[in-house]
Amino acid sequence: MPDYIDHFGISDEDIEKVVSTALSRGCDFSDLFFEHSIENIITMEEGIVKEGLKAVSLGVGIRCVKGEGTGYAYTEELSLEKMRKAALTAAAIADSGSAPAPASYREIEHSNYYPLDRLTTDEPLGRKTGWIEQAEKAARDSDPSIVKVSVTLADSLRTVRLITSDGRSLRDVRPMTRISVSAIGERNGNRQVGISSGGGRIGPGYFAEKTPAEHGSEAARQALLLLEAIDAPAGQMEIILAPAESGILLHESVGHPLEADFIRKKTSAYTGRVGDKVASELVTVIDDGTIMHDRGSLNFDDEGVLTEPTVLIENGILKGFMQDRISASFFATSPTGNGRRESYRYPPMPRMTVTYLANGETDPGEIFSSTKKGIYCKSFKGGQVDISNGDFVFVPIEAYLVENGKITVPVKNLTLTGNGPEVLSRVTHVGNDFAFSDGRWTCGKGQSVPVGVGLPTIKISGITVGGSELG
Repeated sequence: MPDYIDHFGISDEDIEKVVSTALSRGCDFSDLFFEHSIENIITMEEGIVKEGLKAVSLGVGIRCVKGEGTGYAYTEELSLEKMRKAALTAAAIADSGSAPAPASYREIEHSNYYPLDRLTTDEPLGRKTGWIEQAEKAARDSDPSIVKVSVTLADSLRTVRLITSDGRSLRDVRPMTRISVSAIGERNGNRQVGISSGGGRIGPGYFAEKTPAEHGSEAARQALLLLEAIDAPAGQMEIILAPAESGILLHESVGHPLEADFIRKKTSAYTGRVGDKVASELVTVIDDGTIMHDRGSLNFDDEGVLTEPTVLIENGILKGFMQDRISASFFATSPTGNGRRESYRYPPMPRMTVTYLANGETDPGEIFSSTKKGIYCKSFKGGQVDISNGDFVFVPIEAYLVENGKITVPVKNLTLTGNGPEVLSRVTHVGNDFAFSDGRWTCGKGQSVPVGVGLPTIKISGITVGGSELG
């Protein structure tokens, strides 16, 4: 990882005092999450840099856990007095009682899944501005119908140190880079938006693989394509999902209901179903925070648990859930490295890292040739899911009609509605062309965290398409 710089300046003696204070009312467990972050955002619209933002934050979040209850407080002032006051506030979750003695902590070694020689945060402003100018120009020069282009480049560097009352100390430096281009095309009053974005836990070398100009051209291509698109048919149809970005449908419709806090509270459609067949035997779903340089990867989660591949569904059978410490204790199992938080201001909760459907064996050409009439979805704006029953709604951006085994015309103005468990049971083909998404996704669950998704080409025998024309 990039060189770790101690931004916190806290002595071992003061750490022990704060942990002891946090445990003083009888909590079962406590942790201190120190974080220093640098975030840069540059936005260009209409060829002009409209916003340049740099934010630096520093603080510590202190958590106390008693059973299923959590007490949490944070302070931006890292003095012993302020930290002990925050620790007492967090400790109020517990009744007065015997306090467990904090263990002597030791440094925990871990793998590094985002090694970098250079950081985007170290790049001069002029070079960053040059990147967004390249993207803006490429989009605008694509066609006279492109009437507006906006480009955002965001980078951050988060330095964290985590101390746990059971004696663990971990340090990490977490880089992130993301570029996003939006292009609006207009003809005869018809306005359409194309987007292209990507990045991950990478540095400026990312732009040698996919240049800013390529992102700009891609956003424009998508907008121009949609200007020519016809209204989508409506009704129950076969759906083919493209590799990579389509994994967001899996993330929303299946991933969230498999987060263990929903299982613990019995609000998930998968509650009590471990060992049941919940999907086609072609379906294996994995959450894995160890994918090199992926936007959702972590060397360890925000509770100090090393990340690992977690099989959620294997050949259609539900195997388990994504666990944080609280849920793992409740279910008498081990945490899976999925305890995540937005920043030191928030307590952790079970969250996805990089969630994907594993590769299959079918050639994608066979998937298309087996389809008489359907919709091919290539990219999505996003979606939402009702955790309690698995019902979802998704909005594709780029999609095509498939007729007699061939992709024919682009379609617009469509939504996909269905039920996660039911849709997974209708997967009839899984391609051999697996790919991870270029890092663009951020997940909201009361807190925002970066995530990754992945998928091969898959075919689903039926999803309800909401369109403008009867199918």
